[in-house]
Amino acid sequence: METRKVQVTGGSTYTVSLPKDWATNNAVSSGSVVEFHSEDDLLLLTPRDEEGHTEGELDITGLTEEHEITRAVMTMYVSGFDVIRLTTDRMTAEQRRTVRDATQRLVGLEVIEEMPDEMVLQDLLDSSELSIENAVTRMRLVALTMLEDAVEALVTNDDALAHDVMERDDDVDRLWYMTSRVFRTVLRNPTAADDIGFSRETCFDLQSSARQLERIADHATKIATLSLEISAVPDSMAEPLRDLHREASTIPETAMDALLADDSDEATALASQARADVETVDERTRAVDTEIHEADPQTAQVLGLVIDSLSRTADYGTNIAENALQKAAPRP
Repeated sequence: METRKVQVTGGSTYTVSLPKDWATNNAVSSGSVVEFHSEDDLLLLTPRDEEGHTEGELDITGLTEEHEITRAVMTMYVSGFDVIRLTTDRMTAEQRRTVRDATQRLVGLEVIEEMPDEMVLQDLLDSSELSIENAVTRMRLVALTMLEDAVEALVTNDDALAHDVMERDDDVDRLWYMTSRVFRTVLRNPTAADDIGFSRETCFDLQSSARQLERIADHATKIATLSLEISAVPDSMAEPLRDLHREASTIPETAMDALLADDSDEATALASQARADVETVDERTRAVDTEIHEADPQTAQVLGLVIDSLSRTADYGTNIAENALQKAAPRP
């Protein structure tokens, strides 16, 4: 850490010198334009980005598996690159197909150029057009609806509904990657925070909560997948499972209400309620877990995994509640 003494020039202008090493490393010299961004008692200074976009290049020559290429594209996207240049000695048809499939799973990303040895992808959405709050709100709706439908598919033996739940997981993942990209962009570029309209702390709370919703969607997918492994749930277990789902899903619902509340007192009350409701879910979980032992071994094993997923849903809700409490807490 370096310190500088503030001076007054001309009777009304406050001036402070920049550390030479920082200026050199960031190509700041006489005549350069820098930007100031204020956040409460913080003042952030950054060099002005004259290009307006960031470009990243990645050699995918050694990546032959589909999941490796997909992960590479998603990593570059989440890292915040506006232009992604994928290069190799010669792009195979399989690599091109995988890259195109990966771009379709990411918000705003398109293939804009293809050549024998490279593909160029570009994010066509401006950061000011993205709403991280709307994305998280949409994730909440889709993830919790998926969970409800997954339990219903299980107790009614509805394979078509189970497959529909599994397909919707891609929608949640797409929004999750977008919120992660926005968050990392805000951390790196204070100007993006101004465009989005939220402080970096708020973006952290939203992105962290989005992660919990993404996990809930994963467990909904897991329940839907498990529902395909058994022919039917015993009638005596249908309502207990529905009741457990209702109580478990109430926690993330209440926690999200707290996170999105404008009034800090309301947010604190809702978040505290969500945390308190976990005890009820734990009691219900133990009761239902005892009942499933009356089923045949295979069914009991599957239902045990379902109960675990519903219990974890409640836990993820408490994590969202913690984020809501932090967001509502007074600033030091």
